Formats: sequence, C-alpha cells, structure tokens
Amino acid sequence: MMLEQDTGLSLAIAQIVQRLKGSSLHSQLERQARGSLHKPEIKLESLKEDIKEFLKTSGWEKRLQNAVYSELNVFPSPCHPAAPPEHMKEPLVYMRKAQGSWEKRILKSLNSMCTELSIPLARKRPIGEQKELLNKWSEMGTDEPDLTLFRPVYAPKDFLEVLMNLRNPNYEHGDQPSFRNHLGLIQVPLKVKDIPELKDYFSELGLNTGQLGIDDSTQVPPELFENEHVRVGQTVLTEQDSAAAQQYVRQGCPTALRAELWALILNISNQPEDILYYEQLKSNVIQHDLLVDSLIYKDVKLTASNDDYYFVFEDYLYQVLLCFSRDTSILEHFSYNSATPPKSYIRGKLGMEEYAVFYPPNGVIPFHGFSMYVAPLCFLYHEPSKLYQIFREMYVRFFFRLHSISSHPSGIVSLCLLFETLLQTHLPQLFYHLREIGAQPLRISFKWMVRAFSGYLATDQLLLLWDRILGYNSLEILAVLAAAVFAFRAVNLMEVTSLAAAEAVLADLSTLKVMPLLQIFLFATVT
Repeated sequence: MMLEQDTGLSLAIAQIVQRLKGSSLHSQLERQARGSLHKPEIKLESLKEDIKEFLKTSGWEKRLQNAVYSELNVFPSPCHPAAPPEHMKEPLVYMRKAQGSWEKRILKSLNSMCTELSIPLARKRPIGEQKELLNKWSEMGTDEPDLTLFRPVYAPKDFLEVLMNLRNPNYEHGDQPSFRNHLGLIQVPLKVKDIPELKDYFSELGLNTGQLGIDDSTQVPPELFENEHVRVGQTVLTEQDSAAAQQYVRQGCPTALRAELWALILNISNQPEDILYYEQLKSNVIQHDLLVDSLIYKDVKLTASNDDYYFVFEDYLYQVLLCFSRDTSILEHFSYNSATPPKSYIRGKLGMEEYAVFYPPNGVIPFHGFSMYVAPLCFLYHEPSKLYQIFREMYVRFFFRLHSISSHPSGIVSLCLLFETLLQTHLPQLFYHLREIGAQPLRISFKWMVRAFSGYLATDQLLLLWDRILGYNSLEILAVLAAAVFAFRAVNLMEVTSLAAAEAVLADLSTLKVMPLLQIFLFATVT
C-alpha cells in the first residue's frame, strides 16, 4: 500500500513538473537564477543552496508554490500508469457514452441551424467590417443585430431530460433495494455525502465559527469578527500564499479584498504576456466571424441584458465571451473533462482527419444562460484582460462540470443526486408531496445549480456563495443551498397543488440570505 502511495506521489510530481516546464514561470525562474549568478552573495562552492536561498528571499519560491498548488487543485491525481487516457476524463463507461450521444445532439442542432440559415460556421471578415468592429469594441451592446432566427443550441431543461434518462446498465436487471428507494428523477447509483459528512466537510460554516454574511451571530459580535477578519485577509494578501487564501475565504471575503483574494487562489497575476495573449484573442475576433458569436450575442440579450444587476456589463460580456470562444488553451481542460471538443472539417474534406479543426476553437459550445457565468465577475474586475483570465480559470476549474455528464462529486449528475437525497432524507413529507403533485423538486432547482445560482440570488449573496466554492474547491455547496431553499420555503410548498404553483413560490430568490440558510440547514437540522 505504501509503495502504491509513493508511486502515486512520484507520478503526481512528474506530471506537475512536466506541466510547469512549458510555462512562462519556468522561463522566468531560469532567467532569475541566471541573473543571480552575478550577485556577491552567490558562492561557487555552495551554488545550488545559494540560488535556492535567493529565489526564496526574492519571492520566486512563493510563486512556484502557488503554481504547484494551482496544478494540484485543477488537475486530477494521475491514474494508474496502465489506465487509458479516457479513464482520466471519466472512469464510468456508461457516463462517457451518454456524454458522447449528448454531444452528437448538440452538434446536430448547431449544424441544422447552419443549414437552415445558410450561414457558414466561420468566415473571414472584410476589412471594412474589421475596422468597424474594432472601433465599437468597447460598446458592442449598442449593436442590435437581427438575431430572431437564431436559437440557443440547448437550454438547461433539455439537459435535465438527458440526465433523467441516465441508467447504469449493470443495475438494470439486478435488484439493488437500497438505491431503488431513491424516488427522485436521477436514477444512477453514485456516492454522495450525507448530512454528517457535509457537516464535517463544511465545518468552517458551523454555528460557532465567525462568518461574513451572517448579521446576528450570537458567538462573536459581527463588527468584531469583521475587523479581525479584514486584518487577517490583508496579511494573507501580503504573504501572497494561494493555499492560505483558499482556507481564508471559507469564512467569506471582505468586499474590498475579494478581487485580489480570488485572483490569488486562482493564481492569476495578469502579467504583460497575459495581456498580450488577450490582445491576440481580440484580434482573432476582429478578423473572423463565427456562428457561435451570434449565439453569444443572443444569450447575452436574453439573459444578462434583462437582469437588474448585470445589464450594465453587457459590453464586458461580449468582449470576454467572444475572446473565450477563440482561446485554444481551453482545449487542455478536456484531458480531465468527460466532454470532447467538437470537430469541423474544411469544406469538401469531410472525414479527413488532417483537415479537421476544433469548432469553436476553444471546444465549448455556449448554451442558454452561459453568459451568466461571467456576469458576476464583472463586479470585481474592470480590466478586461484580468476579468477574462479569472473567468477562464473559473471555467476550467468549476463551471465546465455544470454542463457535462460525469460521475465527479462536483459534476452536475452528483449535484442533482445530492440535492434529491438531502430532500428525500430530511424533508420526506415535502419531497413526497411535491412528487405526488407532479412537481419534482429537481425540475425547479436544476436551473439554479447549472448556473451556479447566477441571476437568481442578489449579487452580494452570490459572491458569498462563490467564496465558498473557491474555498472548498467544490461545487457541492450548490446542491446543499438548493435543498436549503426548499427547506426554508417548506411551509408554503406544502400548500401548493401544481408544478406552476411550486415554481411561483420559488420564483424570486433575490431576498434570500445564503449563509444563514446554509447554516440552519446543515447545522440546525436534526440528523
């Protein structure tokens, strides 16, 4: 067993070293080490130790630590050396198959729209059009292209139908009484946490711990806790330690420090080369027009533009999402995402692999509500390249899991199952009542979870929720909050007699306070 652990550790180290070797940090470290050779404190007889000491005192060691910590957070532990690469994407074959057939449906929808509208997937813009787009880059929201014929490729409810039909073929004919008791819409046997495990996992949210987002904690006067918490937060930022920042935000971020703390956790420093990379993506947008651009426009118009909190950020959303669709570095995340980037072929070369290109270039086809992943970040970051990098990192760490089929604990299938299990176990009467009247709770909560509650909660509350997603490096809190909302409105929900009435009770979440709801549900529920 010990030998296996050692092998796993050395594999993980090798993987991280390999990944960092290609990074700009690696070349910067080499440059610094070379430059230090001219310093008087560097002696030939103790060269290695002296250079190490120099990198430590000049802050480069901390940057390296943060980069390693970031890799550990993002990439899954290496599989057994003999395991095929698809095992890292998704270990369960039936999940991989389901994801594959879902992708075929999405592509069919995209291709039929192409054919119906006689629009190519991509075209080079004429010079005049390029100049015009460049001139209005910062005010694209004023543009009103005719998008009536475009429709979202899919909406969350279409995706839910697919998840409801998921089955593990090994269970079809056998009798599995424990799982057969699950009366929700999700019918796959995955391991999800129960309340005692969630209490343990989210222990920092406990009733005796100071929290930002709780106004009337009896243990510690809020202003006393806040002042001390701000002081600690400033120390964490001075230290520039990603791991400490991640632990710190579990108790919430002070508003003034949030943008910097999130950037530290996500290891985003907005170096000159990052700004240059963003400018290159922008020039790709200027030069080429993609069909997905119209889908992005349409989505922003249908969602964020109609939102009281986010309509002011319309221009930022276009800039970030159009650049995102061109960013081929996103393709890397498909090594640990159950999804596979779609391929398109150069006209007349269908099926010939040497003429295949990924489409869109980042491999991600936006769906209805996709722009809401970016909108809340606009409150924190006003510099487009920084905003872009933060969103990109949030996407490849978290958001992709909300629209791909996998068995991962933070994947949407597990979140749905966790939500239904929590309700069925702790609010059985409510669960059965809603089920009997044809208002399965997941039909209501699914859209909240797919969007990570963006557009449903007030922004200050949403940011407190996302603090905890970053703090725990997990999306499971979304399912817990969804169950907590049902618990909070349980009395009213017991009165309803239809799905429409249940939806009406839960139509407006903008007055909810996230942290008290989570605390009461997790720590004041009798288990």
